[in-house]
Amino acid sequence: MTPLKPLYLVLLLLHCCFAYGSNLNQDRIPTATNGVLDLRNQTFGKSVAINGQWLFYWRQLIYPQDTTNHKGSLVEFPFKWNSAELNGKKLPAFGYATYKVTVLLPRSAEVLRLAVPDMYTSYRFYVNGKLAAENGTVDTTAAGSVPYWQYHSVDIQPGTDTLKLILQVSNFVHAQGGINKEIIIGNKWIVELARRRSEAIDLLLTGCLMMGGIFFLGLYLRGNRDKAILLFSLFCLVYAYRVIGTDNYVLHTLIPNINWYITTRAEYMSLFTGIALFGWYTRYLYPMDVNAKIVNVIGGTSILFALAALVLPAIYFTQLLNPFLVVMLYCLVYIPYVYWVAYKNKRPGALYALQSALALMIVFGISLFHYWGVIAQWQLISFFCYISFFFLQSLVLSHRVSFALTNARRQAEQGLRVKSEFLSTMSHEIRTPLNSVIGMSHLLLKNDPRPDQIEQLDVMLFSANNLLAIVNDILDYNKIEAGKITFEHIDMDVSGILQNIVTGMKTVAQDKGIDLTIYVDAALGNKVLGDPTRLSQVITNLVHNAIKFTQKGYVQVSVEVNEQTDTSITLTLKVKDTGIGIPADKHDLIFERFTQADSSTSRGFGGTGLGLAICKRILELQGSSLKLHSVEAKGSIFYFTQVFEKSIKTAKQKNQSTLPGEETKPLNGIDILLVEDNPMNVLVAQTYLKRWGASIDVATNGVEALSKLDIDRHKLILMDLHMPVMDGYQASKEIRASGVTIPIVALTANLLKEIEDQVKQCGIDDIVTKPFLPDELYRKVLHYVFKQE
Repeated sequence: MTPLKPLYLVLLLLHCCFAYGSNLNQDRIPTATNGVLDLRNQTFGKSVAINGQWLFYWRQLIYPQDTTNHKGSLVEFPFKWNSAELNGKKLPAFGYATYKVTVLLPRSAEVLRLAVPDMYTSYRFYVNGKLAAENGTVDTTAAGSVPYWQYHSVDIQPGTDTLKLILQVSNFVHAQGGINKEIIIGNKWIVELARRRSEAIDLLLTGCLMMGGIFFLGLYLRGNRDKAILLFSLFCLVYAYRVIGTDNYVLHTLIPNINWYITTRAEYMSLFTGIALFGWYTRYLYPMDVNAKIVNVIGGTSILFALAALVLPAIYFTQLLNPFLVVMLYCLVYIPYVYWVAYKNKRPGALYALQSALALMIVFGISLFHYWGVIAQWQLISFFCYISFFFLQSLVLSHRVSFALTNARRQAEQGLRVKSEFLSTMSHEIRTPLNSVIGMSHLLLKNDPRPDQIEQLDVMLFSANNLLAIVNDILDYNKIEAGKITFEHIDMDVSGILQNIVTGMKTVAQDKGIDLTIYVDAALGNKVLGDPTRLSQVITNLVHNAIKFTQKGYVQVSVEVNEQTDTSITLTLKVKDTGIGIPADKHDLIFERFTQADSSTSRGFGGTGLGLAICKRILELQGSSLKLHSVEAKGSIFYFTQVFEKSIKTAKQKNQSTLPGEETKPLNGIDILLVEDNPMNVLVAQTYLKRWGASIDVATNGVEALSKLDIDRHKLILMDLHMPVMDGYQASKEIRASGVTIPIVALTANLLKEIEDQVKQCGIDDIVTKPFLPDELYRKVLHYVFKQE
């Protein structure tokens, strides 16, 4: 659908409705003459308005039983007496009067019905001498008169050929007196159907406005703090009252005897406030295209009118409608102009806003001309225009919200990219110097240091590893949040992983004077399929925390078999300690990111508070959950249960080969090309490789590496990936493009998963992540050097 089609549909609909309205007017042909309406030739296939010349008796309340010969005047009914001239005199708004007419009916077997509308401001209606309907209390004094507005209907029984109608009206509170709406007569079912249709339209429209207003109010309150949305929601709610509480006064039918003074104030205030809200809504909808001063004047003036309706007596505030029409008409001209400017400036949703303004102008035009008595109510047209207006405005706001969400998503995605790039850069920048610190610490420890130096080197190595762990935690959590974490599905020996973790942390536990033990269920005989790296990460984190928060006693790591079949096994892994424990009210808190049980915890024990959050998310992504049982000052048990697929290999099968010792210098006679731009990293790698007997050639960038590479002499290339002039990726591509098959092992501070695909495309055989452990570098160098033999 093209953008202009909704406008075409609205115009077509309005054309049909106007045609419908014109047909309605054609039905009301018979009129009263000299106080008599002759309907004897009327079939009542359609309703008839009892209009024309009625007898009018000013300041006289004539009752059916009154036989006095009163002198009346002929007036065109419906007749408002305020400001009207009668016998050369101008009538005031306050007063009372009687209307009389005789209606001649055909003899009919059908029940007829009179539809009696509200009047200014109370009335009594007599039909053939009997009181048939009344609103409020009619009296000749202000003290005795009570105003009230409500629709009534009166049934005329079959066989009735004459109706003598007497209408008494009194007004001592409103700026207008008399009646401005028609009394209708017709077949009962036709009149009743018309009323039910009017009520249904008002109730349906009120419901739509209420639901729309509540929806947009909820949208505003739940986070989208767009003032345009708030103002439109308030406009919908205010105008919902305009629909149900005015004109047909359906609200008065639903709640009989509702206070007239309250509802009349609400009627006028809803009109005045609605215009103010709509003007301010437009201001915030298109702030670049609207004159804020003009809108503020419209809004401020409307609010002053609303305050007047709130505090002034009815006789005063009911006179404000005509002067307010100036403000309303100006608003109805200026707002479409704003939408037109916004449309020319290609603002989001401006075309819909322009179309909605057209629909609103038609609604207000119908209301005004109906109020002035120029046209009928044309309720169906108003209904469709209202629906069109609010539907199109909803499209405007939906477009606005969608536009805002799109921008927010774009900014969020850009923020995530920037954050990811920043963390990747920081990872590289931090890992690079850490590689030198950790590498040199290991070298110094292998060079027979003095006992006091061993202690100092251990502290330095421990601190460097702690820093590395913090960096890894931050990067891991970032990857989890970004949804970039992946899991392997390979053979792993659970008992072997636990044993390695316990062995690696035994020294730390012994330094604190606590025992670190392991228990493996004898029923665990097979390897399982899973991600050994992530399992090791979870258990290592839990064991590290247990040791950190335990001052005396023990830490136990255990794995128990819950159940197993031929293809699967359910394991419960536990880390139990006798540490400080965790208060019951902090059990959930500690699993939140950057959070520990108490602020003093981080000061006393250190840590980022990310470890448990990472463990929890890793397990959740694998369908498990981390649980806790803890008693303060007695200890904690962290545990989780996970179902694994069994491997065909048993836990006793090993895939490790025995490596020669470093002291044998296994790389004697082997030439290696080291491509690295950082002098400290060159020094670390060079020192280790020379200890193992290798001869090293160094290149500081990819271009230099290509010129120094000797395919007859070099057996291995150790390639840094981030270098000036030409990086390791491009250098590796060019080496492979030239047909060289010498193994290339990347040395990088990036995380493996981030660069895995890129590395494979470049023809790199393997990766060693900085800061590397000497044993890892040793194994991989020997593997690729001797693999060629």
